[in-house]
Amino acid sequence: MVPREVLRKYFCSTTVFPHPRPWLFVGLGNPGDKFIGTRHNVGFEMIDAFAKSLGIAMDSVHCKSVFGKGLVNGVPVFLAKPQTYMNLVGESTGPLAAYYKLPLNRVLVCHDDMSLPCGVLRLRPNGNHGRHNGVKSVIHHFHGNSEFPRLRIGIGMPAGKMDPKAFVLQKFNATARERIDAGLEEGVDALKGVLSKGLTEAALYFNKEQKYKHIRLQTMPPW
Repeated sequence: MVPREVLRKYFCSTTVFPHPRPWLFVGLGNPGDKFIGTRHNVGFEMIDAFAKSLGIAMDSVHCKSVFGKGLVNGVPVFLAKPQTYMNLVGESTGPLAAYYKLPLNRVLVCHDDMSLPCGVLRLRPNGNHGRHNGVKSVIHHFHGNSEFPRLRIGIGMPAGKMDPKAFVLQKFNATARERIDAGLEEGVDALKGVLSKGLTEAALYFNKEQKYKHIRLQTMPPW
């Protein structure tokens, strides 16, 4: 357990580190076989896809997360999939950031987002929780600080009056799965861009491409 005073000390967005500074990429989801392939677990899938593309082994446990680490073009990167269940992911993310003494602008959270069409992504430097309980938990364990970047992965909105809580725990059908798989490949490239170019430059290019994709998908059924 990381002491509370240590958490407070390092939960800021301006701490100065020597270059190259490390990154922590955290994917949000629920542990267990029954959640594999569900909409709420695309954050886990994003981390798995990124790790696989670079040969990073996710073979250890650290701060309640399945964990891996590597060096990408000289930049240290830590990868984490919290195993606390979605509503408590901050219990893992907060201590991880504190353990590595990372400023929050070097902690990037990957998560599902119903406000984006299925398979459309956005790379943002910060934001609110958008009613996402996982993001809400991360902000809570960062002592209310929301100044951390996110890779938002669109899963679309539920049809009709379907309960959003039930929707996010369903698996994708074949059409949606195809869109998500394509989006994950694009997300891997975006994360690599963050490591090589920095967040601002990577987001500028990536979000422009995703905007055009968003426009193309607006007239298509989400699943």
